[in-house]
Amino acid sequence: MGNLLKVLTREIENYPHFFLDFENAQPTDCEREVWNQVNAVLQESESILSGLQAYKGAGQEIRDAIQNPNDLLLQERAWNSVCPLVIRLKKFYGFSLKLEKALQSLLESLTCPPCTPTQHLEKEQALAKQFAEILHFTLRFDELKMRIPAIQNDFSYYRRTISRNRINNMNLDIENEVNNEMANRMSLFYAEATPMLKTLSTATTSFVTENKTLPLENTTDCLSTMASVCKVMLETPEYTSRFNSEDTLLFCMRVMVGVIILYDHVHPNGAFTKSSKIDMKGCIKVLKDQPADNVEGLLNALKFTTKHLNDESTPKNIRTMLQ
Repeated sequence: MGNLLKVLTREIENYPHFFLDFENAQPTDCEREVWNQVNAVLQESESILSGLQAYKGAGQEIRDAIQNPNDLLLQERAWNSVCPLVIRLKKFYGFSLKLEKALQSLLESLTCPPCTPTQHLEKEQALAKQFAEILHFTLRFDELKMRIPAIQNDFSYYRRTISRNRINNMNLDIENEVNNEMANRMSLFYAEATPMLKTLSTATTSFVTENKTLPLENTTDCLSTMASVCKVMLETPEYTSRFNSEDTLLFCMRVMVGVIILYDHVHPNGAFTKSSKIDMKGCIKVLKDQPADNVEGLLNALKFTTKHLNDESTPKNIRTMLQ
């Protein structure tokens, strides 16, 4: 039957319906080269998330230093607390650049002619799984980052201290690690509410722009097909019962939301119009049928990180569902 199992023998509402094995898909010989490249990046993802989760910030040390500007001991303590944090933030930012390249490699494989997106998913299911894993990581990273205001406070203090150059005899070797140009790029990255999602959206848009001979539909159809696959898997009990782990349910929801957001950023008319190839009403309903704690962050992602939700072309009932 191939790696991709057709869920239904007929097309309902003209949306693709498949069971995509997110738990067990293994690369074929044709996929192996790209799979190995992307896998090397994905292997770092859990340590990146752990590092972010453990991020406590240097808020108290910074406050003490600001309130006592003449106390050199407190200045040194704040600086020595912030420097290792900035190195960690640089690591997270560096990972976003690796993720960008990995995503573009996957898009190249999953959209190239002459195969349709559906055929690619059938033949290259392990790459589709990696694409899903990137989206899953991205939404988890951004959910965590939004709960850590210390990141921007720490980085602002670091930049102010460097620019004033007031601490002449302390660990300024860090400038070799995080010079002004790197600090500027990191600053733009962390200024985003959802920096990893912004990275993926920009990478997908760049992929479309740079591959002028590749029809836009190849990319948007790949995204809409995956959204439809996830939606049907989530709303069909006989397929959710195939999941070996409850975590796969949340994985599937995150992937669905991630591809919707990418589609909305890349498609000129977005994901919410009546002509969209994504059944937005169905996707939102699937999320709302889950426990609220599991989906609050995902519904917020659809509300606040999409591009076209508030366009006039978005049907009122869709907007109402997301209020």
